[in-house]
Amino acid sequence: MTNSVTTIGVVGAGTMGAGISLAAAASGFDVQLIDATDEFVDRGLARIGADLDKAVSRGKVNEADRPAILARITGSTDYSQLEDCDLVIEAVPETLAIKEPVLAAIAENVAENCIVASNTSSLSIHDLSTYVINPERVVGMHFFNPVSQMNLVEVISSDSTDPDVVDTVIAVAEAMGKTAVRSADRAGFVVNRILIPMINEAILVLEEGVASAEDIDIAMKLGAAHPMGPLALADLIGLDVVLHILNVMEQSLGEKFAPANLLSEKVEAGELGRKTGNGFFSYPGAK
Repeated sequence: MTNSVTTIGVVGAGTMGAGISLAAAASGFDVQLIDATDEFVDRGLARIGADLDKAVSRGKVNEADRPAILARITGSTDYSQLEDCDLVIEAVPETLAIKEPVLAAIAENVAENCIVASNTSSLSIHDLSTYVINPERVVGMHFFNPVSQMNLVEVISSDSTDPDVVDTVIAVAEAMGKTAVRSADRAGFVVNRILIPMINEAILVLEEGVASAEDIDIAMKLGAAHPMGPLALADLIGLDVVLHILNVMEQSLGEKFAPANLLSEKVEAGELGRKTGNGFFSYPGAK
């Protein structure tokens, strides 16, 4: 564990927040998990317990360590519980309308030297830092889903981020067993800047009738050695999330990142991928 960080706050008890909380607690950090309602907090804690049970059953976590890991996680709706945190990771939905009040509430309730990190996958760290007092302590800490299986964390610094903050966050990520890569504060960062346009191109290939969804994914798995086809990956990420990232990238980087019409149509129809049971493929019983 890093010397400067012992207690981590996580705001947002959804899939990402729960995964980050479990990764932190399993690595010896104390965790304060915050969300807007008791229902959301309880749901997040239940998800953590279920994910921990899976880790135990797969031999990734010792059964004897399970009670101690869970004991390190405290759930609450009270932001004042973040007052003793050394690092707080915001992991709420990817919209400024939601992130702005959350970041402001975090800043109001933590110490002046507490690091404030965002799990954003595409939004500007500079823009997010404007909602926080002492913006030099604001940094991007982008985990990937599912956190338990994905070993990468992108660490993104704005022009005002203190280099010591970046080094500390990298040390925390490594203490969680992750590999950290540094990225400048540019739309999409590293992974999504490369990955999301490829997914969009696969959607355009489908839209133009070049090949079926099944054949597109087979071609990329067998022809490019991808573990998952781009359309199945889009369904896993969530088509609404893919569309949002493309919109951010188009606004920042230009029209070559404009989303395919078919992607926009599916999102408008509520076909968002695995989480709704239907996207480019069908997922019976997924709802």
